[in-house]
Amino acid sequence: MKYGYARVSTINQDLKTQIQALKKENCDVIYSEKFTGTKADRPKFMELLSKLEAEDTLVVTQLDRFARSTVDAINKVKQLFEKGVKVHVLNMGLVEDTPTGRLTFNIMSSFAEFERDMIVERTQEGKAIAKQREDFREGRPNKYSKKQIDHALELLVTNSYKQVEEITGISKSTLIRAKRKQTK
Repeated sequence: MKYGYARVSTINQDLKTQIQALKKENCDVIYSEKFTGTKADRPKFMELLSKLEAEDTLVVTQLDRFARSTVDAINKVKQLFEKGVKVHVLNMGLVEDTPTGRLTFNIMSSFAEFERDMIVERTQEGKAIAKQREDFREGRPNKYSKKQIDHALELLVTNSYKQVEEITGISKSTLIRAKRKQTK
C-alpha cells in the first residue's frame, strides 16, 4: 500500500499543493495535518507510522515534512527500513536501503536541516531589525480598532456581553480585556 503524508506548520498555511502531489503519485491513503514540525508527537504522523507494514511505501513531498532534524530523519528512515517500508521523498527520489541510498539520504537530510536553520536565523535577524523601529510591536496586530472597542464598551453600559458580541462581533473575552485596560 502507498501512504502519503502532508504537513504544514501553521493553521494559515495550505496543504493543497502537497496533497495534489501525493495524489499524482497515486497514494492509496493520504494523512495530512497542520502541526509544527518541531514537535515529535504529531498525531496524524504517529497514526500513520503505526499503520505502515512491510512492503508499504511512505511518500512525502519534501524531507522537512517528514523529520525535524538530520538525526530524526535518519532514525525514522532506519526504523521504517527495519519494518520493510520503502520511503519516497518526491523532491529527492526513492530512498533505498543500500549504502549509497543511505549516504545520499544522510547528505540530503543534513542540507534540509541546514536550510531550516538558515530560515530560523534569517527570521531572527529580521525580527532584531524590526525591534529597532520605534513603532515595533511584538505579536499579532489588533483585530479591532480603538474606535470599535470604545463603541463596544459603550454598548456594554446598556447591553449584556452576549448582546454586544452579537452586535459588534467582538468576543466577550476581548471585551473583558478591554474593560480591564480601561479601568487601569
